[in-house]
Amino acid sequence: MAENFWLTHEVLDVAAAYAIADQARNGAIVLMSGMVRNQTGGRAVDYLDYQAYESMALQVFQDISDRCHHQFLDITEVVIHHRLGKLKIGEISVLVAVGSPHRAEAFEACRYAIDTLKTEAPIWKKEFWLDGLSSWVNCPL
Repeated sequence: MAENFWLTHEVLDVAAAYAIADQARNGAIVLMSGMVRNQTGGRAVDYLDYQAYESMALQVFQDISDRCHHQFLDITEVVIHHRLGKLKIGEISVLVAVGSPHRAEAFEACRYAIDTLKTEAPIWKKEFWLDGLSSWVNCPL
């Protein structure tokens, strides 16, 4: 399971996440790729910086996977890879892949995983705007 959950400063690999989720009994693999967009609320974004409490975040990834497997009984794999550090516009910040014999469960489990990650994982994002200002996003500081 070590490959299923990553935090890294390196570029995320869509093919690697897909390959981990790929099992012979799957009829579907749903992969969600979160990317750095060029604006937020009408403000031009320069770049983002992600930071995490890494050991806790990896445990949260495992907990999310466990809940997915409990809630969506037929899924085969849950993969969560998240990037840390400075990311430019267009770079992938998070990958979530779910394999399942049926597409409905794969879609539902993938959505559950990313939505839960966004609210529970101790990963913080700071937005840097082109006007030189910056702000933490959803950071409980």
